[in-house]
Amino acid sequence: MPFIHQFSPIVGLCFLSVAGAYAMLTLVAVLHWEMRRTASGSRRRPPVTILKPLCGEEPDLYEHLRSFCRQDYPQFQIVFGVQDPDDPALAVVNRVVSEFPSLSVDIVVSPKQHGDNFKISNLINMMSRAAHDVLVIADSDTWVGPDYLATVTAPLQDPKVGLVTCLYCDVPTPKISSRLGAMYINEWYMPQVLLAKLFGFQGYASGQTMCVRRDTLQAIGGLHAIANDLADDYRLGELVRGLGLKIVLSHYVVKAQHDESNFGSLVHHELRWMHTIRVLRPNSFRLLFLSFSLPLAGIGLLFAATEPAIPPVMWALFAATAGARLIVHFRQ
Repeated sequence: MPFIHQFSPIVGLCFLSVAGAYAMLTLVAVLHWEMRRTASGSRRRPPVTILKPLCGEEPDLYEHLRSFCRQDYPQFQIVFGVQDPDDPALAVVNRVVSEFPSLSVDIVVSPKQHGDNFKISNLINMMSRAAHDVLVIADSDTWVGPDYLATVTAPLQDPKVGLVTCLYCDVPTPKISSRLGAMYINEWYMPQVLLAKLFGFQGYASGQTMCVRRDTLQAIGGLHAIANDLADDYRLGELVRGLGLKIVLSHYVVKAQHDESNFGSLVHHELRWMHTIRVLRPNSFRLLFLSFSLPLAGIGLLFAATEPAIPPVMWALFAATAGARLIVHFRQ
């Protein structure tokens, strides 16, 4: 016991130092991203096909789909796809389409399955109706502004760019479980993406938005190449980089609805996220606990509490950790 008591303050200082360093680096990554965000545009705006795979009537689906129909872009097509002819999302699609009679819209209903990933199977069925060579794959729970399409497709004018993707900000439904799930994305996952980018990682790809040219997709074997992957966005990014092409993280941040029906659903999704990360990046997963800076700092204080008085430097490290987390929180 005296041995443990002797080294507890040192252990506590180590925990607090790591937590403080990680929290501050994350803050720097977020601020660096914000300062370097610049509007990207191109005078040349080739025709675009937006692919919207759907499954069920999600909260605010009508508003989400409608936002994609209101793009300030000269020529674009939207392909909506479902696998079940009785899917309630079809009624929402028909309502949206009736509001935009001049818009080029196709609706694909096909139960054909091409692999284990239902979303990708849906997209494969939809590809036969895609009229244009610039493709934007966007999830159904997102909504965007009128400048979205022009912004996210602009980097594809560079032939060295094979894929364009976006960060996203989760907007929760009123339930507490939804708010906690959104915090996971906004205050832990997205800052992690920016921290990795700060240190040079260029492999991030998000299914919320993936822009790709048809010839690039054909070069990797089409969507069939990722039809059995759970993390289809991550795998698509890998295959594109395997062609020697770059992935560009657009400055555009899309909004995504986050709806968790209950705490059981929240736990299930969080565990699935952790399992996916462990499978994709097992070495990184072992050090993932370092990214939970505030709990790590709290553990550090507990070790330090074996002393009659916690040294001021430890309180300073804890305050730096908490302060950095709060700044990231309020910048969402």
